[in-house]
Amino acid sequence: MITKIYNIIRTGFLFCAIGAFTLTSCEDELDIAKHGNLGSMDDFYTTDDNVMQATASLYTETRGLYFNWFFTKNLLSDDIWCGGGSRGDNAGMEMLNEYTFGTDHSMIEGLYSGLYGVIYKANLIIDKTQGDSPVMKRAINEAKVFRAWASFELVTLWGTAPVVDHLLQPNEYRQANGDPAAMWALIESDLTEAINSGTLPSKSDANDAETGIRITKETAQAFLGKAYLFQGKNSEAAAMLDNVIKSGKYALFNGDYDLQFHAPYNNNCESLFELQKRYDTEQMWSQMDMVFIMQGWRTSVLNYGGQAASVLAQGTYGFCNPRKSLYDAFVAWEGANGYRLNKTVLTYDQVADFGVSLQTGQFLYGSEGYFFWKNQAFKEDCVSDMSFFQAAQYTDLKVMRYAEVLLLAAEAHLQAGNNSKALEYINMIRTRAQETPLSNVTLNDIKTEKRLELCNEAVRYQDLVRWGDAQTAMADQGKEIPVLTTTGVQWNFRNDNYGFKEKNKLLPIPLKEIELNPNMTQNPNW
Repeated sequence: MITKIYNIIRTGFLFCAIGAFTLTSCEDELDIAKHGNLGSMDDFYTTDDNVMQATASLYTETRGLYFNWFFTKNLLSDDIWCGGGSRGDNAGMEMLNEYTFGTDHSMIEGLYSGLYGVIYKANLIIDKTQGDSPVMKRAINEAKVFRAWASFELVTLWGTAPVVDHLLQPNEYRQANGDPAAMWALIESDLTEAINSGTLPSKSDANDAETGIRITKETAQAFLGKAYLFQGKNSEAAAMLDNVIKSGKYALFNGDYDLQFHAPYNNNCESLFELQKRYDTEQMWSQMDMVFIMQGWRTSVLNYGGQAASVLAQGTYGFCNPRKSLYDAFVAWEGANGYRLNKTVLTYDQVADFGVSLQTGQFLYGSEGYFFWKNQAFKEDCVSDMSFFQAAQYTDLKVMRYAEVLLLAAEAHLQAGNNSKALEYINMIRTRAQETPLSNVTLNDIKTEKRLELCNEAVRYQDLVRWGDAQTAMADQGKEIPVLTTTGVQWNFRNDNYGFKEKNKLLPIPLKEIELNPNMTQNPNW
């Protein structure tokens, strides 16, 4: 057994999660006296309660992956600067944002291994569950949705990542590169089976905040529609996404646009899937994560007065600052006074009017003088308002919202030749943004609308790659890095090697996986 665990560790990232489960059956190897029957992995998945525990663990595993998933994909896009306190505050994030990373990058390794950790826990439920109770059937099909979601991320980011559709035996641990066609087939099969199983619930209506806490039938349909679109199966994508839209179970948030991103509006009508947080002072530290503390403005170099002092959560770190190019795209599309723009990105002058200013002699690294507003942490988002370490927010972690479904459907219908439906869906987004409806629609319209609506939501990077736009959009990314001072923007940092290149169409297979698995080959040009 010890040899088995050692081999699993040496195999690299692909199945590191296996060790946590195999350790529970090693007691006889270690000559420790037993106290009661601890059972085995095969015995565990035989009751509803245990299967529910396993399902909760699968959700928790995905929530634990969110940091790497969210930041890796956003940093690779052209929406944001890395930011932080100063040059080198987080060198790994800077490397992603400036395209100077190599095959040994820790966040890429973490995302790769984390996605296989999700697949492993999903496979445990799918392969080990013994019984056919409603609880068990639902759990199996939820697990298939998670496996499909993780597989989608692997195939769209790495291309040749191994396909894992079952619990692997020891002689299977060192998997060779996967066939993207086989991965897509697994994604389609898993989601289709889950949708058709009759075990996934639908919300009672758009405002049902309880049912949507877990995977619904419509969540699976949205994931499948997205998978079809990424493969160019436009008619299939349009039909599947229409199922979600026609269900009437989801709607665009109709309050102030920015409020949907805050804790009091968790699981609102626009949420297709979000990972849950809770307002629970006793369990506060078990829910702690760094997603929002990282993105909040760099409060250590800012003065807070007026309304800002009473509204904004201070003690945040200033990563992921919007680029001027994003702000300019908003202005070109909807004007400087655009409703959605002013609920999403603020200028330094607007921030100053709110009560926030740069301290004398200080600077904001990785900033051109623009500030995200829609994901700024408020005091009301905090389980405990700790200005020294603001990592206890209870805002849910969003994976997909209804606006993305509408924009995916608009693109699918346009590409399938149904312009009227594409126009209908994009105008739903524009109407909520208080913009004049379009009279006709092009793919560039959808691309622009999607960038603005979903900026900094871990969507754009994969879109740019699949559209073939990444090399143009990010050719100079990382060439120069700005610093905002009290006298204006300075460009004090430069790289000789930077920008999206041909090799970046796929992320590198993590170096440790290549070193420890002789059956894996690296992606091209890495």
